[in-house]
Amino acid sequence: MKHIARKRFGQNFLTDHTVLYDIMRVVAPEAHDAMVEIGPGLGAMTKMLLQSVSHLHVVELDRDLVKRLHAGFDPARLTIHSADALQFDFAGVPVPPGQKLRVVGNLPYNISSPLLFHLAEIAPLVADQHFMLQKEVVERMVAAPGSKTYGRLSVMLQWRYTMQLMFIVPPTAFDPPPRVESAIVRMVPIAQPLACDALALQQVVLKAFSQRRKVIRNCLAGMFTEDDLREVGIDPQLRPEAIALAQFVALANRLPVQAVSEPDRQATVRALAAAEDAGE
Repeated sequence: MKHIARKRFGQNFLTDHTVLYDIMRVVAPEAHDAMVEIGPGLGAMTKMLLQSVSHLHVVELDRDLVKRLHAGFDPARLTIHSADALQFDFAGVPVPPGQKLRVVGNLPYNISSPLLFHLAEIAPLVADQHFMLQKEVVERMVAAPGSKTYGRLSVMLQWRYTMQLMFIVPPTAFDPPPRVESAIVRMVPIAQPLACDALALQQVVLKAFSQRRKVIRNCLAGMFTEDDLREVGIDPQLRPEAIALAQFVALANRLPVQAVSEPDRQATVRALAAAEDAGE
């Protein structure tokens, strides 16, 4: 019986075998890899990954798809986690000594930003990530300062990762086809990110890009003075998209470190993701 894609789960199943082979070429899975796939869906990428890796973990929310995966794959080689990727403890996936986790997936576009922020929290445990995402999102992720697409997602992810848009995937590669182009992005965690408190940087970036058309002096009014901006090398008349990552980090390091509860920290991350998804 054919599975009907569910909009509430953001399901678009990759069916183009040429694209799947191109993804495998980019990911280059090896037998010993500690690999986890997010959103395996009908198992097209899962099947190809299992041609190389000896064991694979997958995270799938749709219970009907979980049943199909259980029926279609050897449990000795595939561990299926019936869970919401936004809540899943990726740090709990077993990894052999001396290795780090490799993460792949065709991410649901309706939760891409919060999921990327969720995964950023375990960046030190990860070797690399390869994701299929909406092309517009990938372009924002890799955007350089001065670009119209440079913003919250650019700063927060570039603080944690080096990233590269690998190739573009047309809507016709999916069933049902999405209304937008997609892209494969490679994300490699930075071994030693610029020293900074994550919450402080999140707060600065959230406020800085809350009014993109205003100059940075006005955007950060109440948080920093013009003298604060100049002391870290920022022209107060520049717009936020002209500010480099290192300068945002320098600003964040001027904020007092506060004891913050886990719910408050999570609330800041949710606000950051919601603002990004809303395009504000």
